[in-house]
Amino acid sequence: MAAFDLRRRLVAEGLGSALLLAVVVGSGIMGERLAGGNVAIALLGNTLASGAALVVLIGVFGPISGAHFNPVVTLVAALRRELSWRHAALYPLVQVIGAVLGVWAAHVMFGEPIVQVSTKLRAGSSQAFAEVVATFGLLATILGTVRFKPDSTPMAVGLYITAAYWFTASTSFANPAVTVARSLSDTFAGIAPSSAPAFIVAQLIGALLAAGLFGWLLKPETAS
Repeated sequence: MAAFDLRRRLVAEGLGSALLLAVVVGSGIMGERLAGGNVAIALLGNTLASGAALVVLIGVFGPISGAHFNPVVTLVAALRRELSWRHAALYPLVQVIGAVLGVWAAHVMFGEPIVQVSTKLRAGSSQAFAEVVATFGLLATILGTVRFKPDSTPMAVGLYITAAYWFTASTSFANPAVTVARSLSDTFAGIAPSSAPAFIVAQLIGALLAAGLFGWLLKPETAS
């Protein structure tokens, strides 16, 4: 990332976040419209599109900004001193702005009202715990592959999210910017604003747990 100045990094984070949310929300709308009421088919379409898009977007924007697209990924990078705290304070801002613009772009493409507020409740302790698990797994995937096989990170993240859509009760938001943006879409991928705070807290917990455990797990042994 040293070859790119802060302005370019921020544009990459914002643009990548916008494209990601356009895919997540747009594929949710398309899936629901084509599935004929079969929620499993709609979710499958949403899952495949989101996982595939992550592989592409991380491959494109990773060399520029790190392709975080996620405030908790940025937080962990700052805690690991891989990103300055000044930059880490700006990344989430453009991630959220980009994510909201991506949601609005999806609404425009599908003829939906641009400004919406979701009514889809995703409440309860099981959903919150699912977000802890989903976010922990996402950070584990990133930290492990970056350490041992960095070229595989885009594919690994895409595959993990594809799986996590199905094995977590929450369908794996695992991202505060995504959570905020999806609260502004009353479509298949939406989440009611009242459900969002618990998701975000759970995502922070999952990320910090992963940072702590993998900070220890991946630390090389020192010669005694």
